[in-house]
Amino acid sequence: MQPAAEPAATPSSTSSTDYATKLVPSSLQLSRGVDRLEVMLKLTTAILALGAGVYTYLGVRELLNGSPTTVFFAALIYSVAVSVGIYAFWVFLMHFMPHVVDRTGRALMFGCMIFGSLMIVAMSSWLNASALAGAAAIRQHLSITVQDYTRDLDAANSNAIAAQGLLPDIQIAASRFAKLADAERAGSLTGTSGSGTVVQLLTQMSAQLDSLGKEVESSGKRVAALFEEGGKHLAKMRELVSDRGPISERSDGFATESLALMGVIANLQQTSVAPAVKRAAASLSSTFIAPSAGGRSLDLAERQTAVVGKVESAIAAQAASLAGAADKILEMPRIEPGRFQAMSPAEAVLRYAGDFIPSWAGAISIDLMPAVLVLILCVVHAAIRREGLPVASASAMTAAEMMAALKMAREVEQASRAAQAPADTDTRMPPAAPPEPAVAAAEENVTALSSARQVK
Repeated sequence: MQPAAEPAATPSSTSSTDYATKLVPSSLQLSRGVDRLEVMLKLTTAILALGAGVYTYLGVRELLNGSPTTVFFAALIYSVAVSVGIYAFWVFLMHFMPHVVDRTGRALMFGCMIFGSLMIVAMSSWLNASALAGAAAIRQHLSITVQDYTRDLDAANSNAIAAQGLLPDIQIAASRFAKLADAERAGSLTGTSGSGTVVQLLTQMSAQLDSLGKEVESSGKRVAALFEEGGKHLAKMRELVSDRGPISERSDGFATESLALMGVIANLQQTSVAPAVKRAAASLSSTFIAPSAGGRSLDLAERQTAVVGKVESAIAAQAASLAGAADKILEMPRIEPGRFQAMSPAEAVLRYAGDFIPSWAGAISIDLMPAVLVLILCVVHAAIRREGLPVASASAMTAAEMMAALKMAREVEQASRAAQAPADTDTRMPPAAPPEPAVAAAEENVTALSSARQVK
């Protein structure tokens, strides 16, 4: 009977078998990917650490004082230490953190990563930000200082020229007394023409007010000259802010201009004529001495005395008006310009950190970028553990893996034989020699195979 023919394999089953044979589990692919990227991870971490060290060197160099050689070696040693520390920290995490699976250990590893990241920011990132945006931060500081000085100069100038608003009142009062004197010469006040006591009094008051007006007017010219000088200093300071030379030299020149501008602001406040106006107004009323009537007749003398009394009242009212206006000017707050404070790039970056968020982000990212790689490794190793590495099959193994497996199998077999040989020697008993007659009898009963075939 012929054996039954085996059923032919269908194309679909054959293709599925081939696909299953060629399919490589994802956990194995992830494991191989981790092995292939091991060198890349270390190289990337080393490059990032080197970049952080370079920018740390540029940042710390601005903070050190001393000879150029001392500053160079000190900054170089610090930057090298930072680079080595950053590289070692992230390499340690890449090797150990993905393999810590219990919750307590994983929480402690995350705590170590956060604590180490804070230390890296403290020792490197802010210096990186100083190197990236230090000059811009100092320029920002100079620009804000210019704005403050501009405001102070304008305020001091406003206080100084506020007294100029009294000039029209003073000139009007002087002109009114002068007109009254002219009218009295024609006899309009006392009814008797001539240059007597009333005319002299009115002329004297007009002259005093006119002298005060001229003083206020000359004060205005001095204020204008000082304000123009302050404007020149501000223009020079703005030029230093927008210049492209070394920021340290520009900062020194800015400090010199700021001192000169502070002197101009102080002179503006001292040039104000408001105190002089108040003193003059007080002297008009308090030191007024009514002259005695010098009329030739009793009736004229009485009329002169009455006019002098009216003039005294007018002078007191005018003096009170000028004194009140001067008090309002003197009540204005005194301007105290702030002294310019030179800053290093690192200090400026810290003070104006909100204005340089992109620079801070770049400085921190170059230090903490390996943290992303550490987290990726944790996710990959967690996926490998969930799926588990399958038993390697011949179709999924490379030649190198096959040779390594065979070598390992031979080593295991040799070790097993070496372990079993002494035990077999000790436990095995020597076999008893069979008796010779029995052997001979057995040989006589044995028929040769060729003879047996012939008999049959």
